[in-house]
Amino acid sequence: MKKLLIAAGLLAAASASAYAEDVTGKLVLYTSQPNADAQATVDAFTAAHPGVDVEWVRDGTTKIMAKLLAEFEAGAPKPDVLLIADMVTMESLKQEGRLMAHEAADVSAYDPAIMDKDKTYFSTKLITTGIMYNTNAPMKPTSYKDLLKPEAKDKLAMPSPLTSGAATIHMTALTSNPDLGWAYYEGLADQGANPQGGNGGVYKAIAGGEKLYGFVVDFLPIREKLKGAPVEFVFPEEGVSAVTEPVAILSTAQNPDAAKAFVDFLISEDGQKLAASQGYLPAHPGVPAPEGFPARDQIKLMKFDPAEALKQDQANKMKFSEIFGG
Repeated sequence: MKKLLIAAGLLAAASASAYAEDVTGKLVLYTSQPNADAQATVDAFTAAHPGVDVEWVRDGTTKIMAKLLAEFEAGAPKPDVLLIADMVTMESLKQEGRLMAHEAADVSAYDPAIMDKDKTYFSTKLITTGIMYNTNAPMKPTSYKDLLKPEAKDKLAMPSPLTSGAATIHMTALTSNPDLGWAYYEGLADQGANPQGGNGGVYKAIAGGEKLYGFVVDFLPIREKLKGAPVEFVFPEEGVSAVTEPVAILSTAQNPDAAKAFVDFLISEDGQKLAASQGYLPAHPGVPAPEGFPARDQIKLMKFDPAEALKQDQANKMKFSEIFGG
């Protein structure tokens, strides 16, 4: 099935080759995508632009950024394009003048809330965080506040914002909601929640029955439910937060033409269909969601301001550490 999905993505990419001028040369990509997804993305792009030779480096966003910052300090940044987890990191690079605007990029179909108004970074998918629960749990939550009920006492698992970028954005979105705020996280602490690690550990704890409820990124339980796992994912009534895997061109790019073509491909309908074929919710509202997801117009995104989140990042993490003991 994975091979079929990748093949479908390649065919879509090949059909898209007419929408952009031919570009050539070497393109260096730094990405936090999983290896298989990164390879499929590169293969689809080069099918559309066979004159481009893509060299890519993959690691987690934190490690990718550490590598890039070291290159900045040495005065020798290598990547043309950056494709990483979250808008807050991109906003930081933008404010430092590290990103190149792509004025001609067509974002007319997209929600302006997930695109940089200055066109220096572009969301390529929606990886939302909501509620996961084990199907053997006594309660079926529909709201974040349900996790404060007695049934969830000592049965909660959460990734830590000190470890997970998605968890950081989720914390920022929830605590910015006037109906939840920091009082909600204090309530989670009173419920015995002990946030730690990343989303993978949370998924395993809930799927295995060690815990029954928690926060997690959508694709883990949605994919595994289709394989028979005893899990459900809930898009709560208050909405979900999302990391958007934005792509950006560095201001120091050696091949800006190929870099712009790469951005154009990712935000084109064909690029968005590739994201959907990989099991992710596409950012483009006109591209159907993968199996297991509700329609895009049924998913409510919580308000999120990357610039404000960047400004409040350290204070928020300190507050979190005070509540949960860091």
